[in-house]
Amino acid sequence: CLDEEGKVHEFDSGWKTEDCDNCHCSHTGIGCCNSYIIPADYDKEKCESIFNKETCSYKVVEKDDHSKECPVHGWVG
Repeated sequence: CLDEEGKVHEFDSGWKTEDCDNCHCSHTGIGCCNSYIIPADYDKEKCESIFNKETCSYKVVEKDDHSKECPVHGWVG
């Protein structure tokens, strides 16, 4: 399989992309899905979600003070 970055992968192999997606190569092609959950229910006026590619996770913090985390009441993924 040839991925979107031009790398070749063997059939029945798996890998994680730089964007934290889990991918798998089969005889029918490449399939990928997220390896993280996304915050969905939080105060979007006061807070913002920030994605960390190193940990493949989101953190929800106050827009005016990133040192203060906001409560998240629901996640999707």
